[in-house]
Amino acid sequence: MTAAGGTGAERAELDGRVALVTGAARGVGAATVAWLHARGASVLATDVRPQVEDLAARFDRVATLVGDVSQEDTAVRSVATAVDRFGGLDILVNNAGRSVNKPITETTATDWDELMSVNARGAFLHSREAFRVMRERGGGVIVTVGSFTCTVGMPEASAYSAAKGALAQLTRVLALEGGPHRIRANVVAPGVIETDMLDNLRPDSREYLRSFGDAHPLGRVAQPEEIAEVIGFLAGPRSSFITGAVVAADGGYTAA
Repeated sequence: MTAAGGTGAERAELDGRVALVTGAARGVGAATVAWLHARGASVLATDVRPQVEDLAARFDRVATLVGDVSQEDTAVRSVATAVDRFGGLDILVNNAGRSVNKPITETTATDWDELMSVNARGAFLHSREAFRVMRERGGGVIVTVGSFTCTVGMPEASAYSAAKGALAQLTRVLALEGGPHRIRANVVAPGVIETDMLDNLRPDSREYLRSFGDAHPLGRVAQPEEIAEVIGFLAGPRSSFITGAVVAADGGYTAA
């Protein structure tokens, strides 16, 4: 099955490309898998949740793998599976992430370690393994999903903000080391996105989302498909001279 939308040229934009998307079971990850597939890419979709396997039933060029991104073995297996299944790896989307919403005085060392492990360590491990394959392949693209907290702070998000800030610095180094090998690396920095992630963090998630919508100059929060569009643009040939950038997709949240 192929997702609809886009012109014929757009639908063929990524023909023959192979992508790996982490955190793909829902939200931005699932929307990104659909976007890449619709443009012709073959995709390995990974997630710690077994529900990611549903994507293989929805799309004909999607394979899945269940694993914890913070584990080195998962990164090694994911990249190897993409290569074995589809013949290479051209695009990595580091999307997997967690959040903890607590004041710093209530944030535990375990909270800190878990967020750093999933958000920062996971992106590092997958980028390292993908970089090795892309270097031999003659180029590639790494797109990491950060946050507006890459550049500004947010109360009650010390561990989350620190982990997302680390992604911006990791990406800058990847861009510098990757340039000679035609490997580009960029961060998408969304504002608040309407997904079910907040439902697991706080009972007033819907009200909380609405309050953040008012804080964005556009007056609303983002939909997953809107962020997938930015990820897809950075993953494709139309962004061929963009690398090392933190690209805001935050409805103007950080414009002030």
